[in-house]
Amino acid sequence: MTSSPSAHPAPTPDPRPAAPPAPAAPPAPAAPPSPLAPPFDPWSPSFVADPYPAYAALRAAGRAHFFEPTGQWLIPHYDDVSALLRDRRLGRTYLHRFSHEEFGRQAPPAAYEPFTTLNGNGLLDLEAPAHSRVRRLVAKAFTPRTVAALVPTVERLATELVTAFHADGGGDLLARVAEPLPVAVIAEMLGIPAADRPLLRPWSAAITGMFELNPTPRAAAAAVRASEEFSGYLRELIAVRRADPGEDLISALIAAREDEDVLSEQEMVSTVVLLLNAGHEATVNTTTVGWLTLFRHPDQLRLLHEEPGRLRDGVEEMLRYDTPLQMFERWVLDDIEVGGTLIPRGSEVALLFGAANRDPARFEAPDRFDVTRPAEGNRHLTFGAGLHYCLGAPLARLELAASFGAFLRLAPGPRLLAEPTWRPGYVIRGVEELRVGW
Repeated sequence: MTSSPSAHPAPTPDPRPAAPPAPAAPPAPAAPPSPLAPPFDPWSPSFVADPYPAYAALRAAGRAHFFEPTGQWLIPHYDDVSALLRDRRLGRTYLHRFSHEEFGRQAPPAAYEPFTTLNGNGLLDLEAPAHSRVRRLVAKAFTPRTVAALVPTVERLATELVTAFHADGGGDLLARVAEPLPVAVIAEMLGIPAADRPLLRPWSAAITGMFELNPTPRAAAAAVRASEEFSGYLRELIAVRRADPGEDLISALIAAREDEDVLSEQEMVSTVVLLLNAGHEATVNTTTVGWLTLFRHPDQLRLLHEEPGRLRDGVEEMLRYDTPLQMFERWVLDDIEVGGTLIPRGSEVALLFGAANRDPARFEAPDRFDVTRPAEGNRHLTFGAGLHYCLGAPLARLELAASFGAFLRLAPGPRLLAEPTWRPGYVIRGVEELRVGW
C-alpha cells in the first residue's frame, strides 16, 4: 500500500483536467538535460518500460524542473522528495485553506462528484486537522493486532494460489496469483461475501484510472461509475454491519470512537475504498514487477532460493528498485525553494519516487538489484513519508512475503515465458500480464 497508496497506500494524483495558470508565473525552469539524455515522457511506452535513465538525467540536471505538459515541477532527488513529503507548506489538497478561485484553480466538473467525494474524504487526500482526526479513528480499527491476525489467512491464500498455479504448469502470474491474493485478503478483512468479490478488482481498476496524468474522458466516466457503484455497495454493507456487527474491519470502523467522535458513513466508505485501491495496486504491481526483476537477475533469484531467510531484505529491495508508485503529487500552499529555484504558491510538485529510490546520494550502487541490501538500511520512499505515510504498509509487506515465500517453498525454478507489455499508465506502473512456466 502506497502512501498511499498511496499507498501508495498509496498515494494518488489530482484528477482534475488541465487547470488555469497558477497565481504567479513560474520562474524559468532548471537547465534541461543534455539532448542525448532520454526525455521525461510519461506517455511514451519506452519511457514507461524504463524511466530510470531519464530520472538519472533529471537528477544530473538539477533539483527542480518545470514540466510544461502537466504544469508541474518535477522533483527527482531523494533528500528533496523526503523533505517535501513532510513539509506542511504543501498539501494533498488546498481546500482546507483556499477556495478553488483563491488558489487559481478550477473546481472539478460537477459530473465528477461521485469520484471527488469518494477520493476527497479518504486519508490520502485529507490534510490536518481532518486527516489527524480520521486517521486516529481508523487506527483504532486497523491496528497492528488486526494485521497480525491476518497472517494465517494470508499464508493460506498464498499457498493455495501458488500450489494451483504450479500444478497447472503456470500461466499468467498476474491473473492467477498477484491479483487474487490482495483482493481475497481485503475481502476477508472486510467481511465481503465470496460471491461479491469479483466486483472489487474492476471497481479498483476503474477508480485508479483517474490517478494517471491527464485522464481521458472515458477513464473519468469509468471512475465515476465505479465510485457510485462501489460506494452504494459499501453503504448497504455498512447498514448490515450496524444491525449485526461481526469480527470484520467494517464492524470495527463502525465501533471506532474517541470520546463522542465517530467516523461518518462517507469517511468509512472512503477508507475502505482506499484500503482496497492503494494496497491492492501496490501489492499486485510489486509482485509482478518484482518477479520480472528476479528473472532478469537470476543470480539474485538463486540466492533467495538458497537462502530464504533473505526474503525480508529481498522484498524491501523490490520495493526500492522498481517502485509501483512512480509519482506523488502535492500542491504548494506557500512559496517554497528547491535548489535555489522558487516554486510559488499555487504550483504543483510531482515527487518522483522512482527517481528518489535510485538516487546515488542516498543508496550505494542504486541501479544494482541486490537482495542482500539490509532491510534496516533500505529507507526507500515507496510507502511515502510524513503525514500520509501508508497506513497499510505492514499488510502489503505481509502479502508480498507470503506470496514470494510460497513460490520459493512450493514452486521453485519458475521461468519467464515471454517479455511482458507494460500498461500505458505511468503513475501506477505495472505490466499487462506475466507469463510464467516451469
